[in-house]
Amino acid sequence: MEKVLKNLRDDLLKNANEKDRIAGERFFKEEVKLLGMKTALVSSIGKLHLKAIKDQSKANIFSLCEDLLSTGIMEESFVACSWSYSVNKQYEPTDFAVFERWINKYVNNWATCDTLCNHTVGTLIEIYPSLIEDLKKLAHSENRWAKRASAVSLIVPAKKGKFLSDVFEISDVLISDKDDMVQKGYGWMLKVASQAHQKEVFDYVIKHKNKMPRTALRYAIEKMPADMKAEAMKKD
Repeated sequence: MEKVLKNLRDDLLKNANEKDRIAGERFFKEEVKLLGMKTALVSSIGKLHLKAIKDQSKANIFSLCEDLLSTGIMEESFVACSWSYSVNKQYEPTDFAVFERWINKYVNNWATCDTLCNHTVGTLIEIYPSLIEDLKKLAHSENRWAKRASAVSLIVPAKKGKFLSDVFEISDVLISDKDDMVQKGYGWMLKVASQAHQKEVFDYVIKHKNKMPRTALRYAIEKMPADMKAEAMKKD
């Protein structure tokens, strides 16, 4: 197992470059640790080395993921998210506690938060819908990334029209949050939910627009027709 990580890390370092590292840092307000390479290349390297562990147990793969997440290096975190998602057919409800711990302990930027939550956590919620109650608890966290996670974990299922009432419940909790990362997270969630439930999301926005920060509001209505956008943005 240690050899797998060494080979992966050697491959990542071999492909890293200073130009991509500097360019990547511009996307973040917080300090991030980057090796420096395009996301598509990180994905390809991760998939290549996944072949070496495809017969390992889920527990062993999760252990490797945690090792990668613990470094705080974004490219290693992306590989961890990919590997944790690769065993989604083996997910069990108890895995939520594992993912929640990763969010609270290792996630420190929006890219890692979204990569982990859009697929790994979101898929777990789709497989076991009762876990939505655990997800909603994250909205009450003091941790900005846990709050964002409560919203962005529903991006894929919400786009399919699922969990609409839960989307609104999470939005209710986060609606006045002053953190722009949280605002953008729940605004994004509302936006994708509007693709299947435009009227319901529009009605929600109109009802709450005086409480919603403009950042969240703009995200939520981004996919709506011009007349709806104008109505939503109109100041009372």
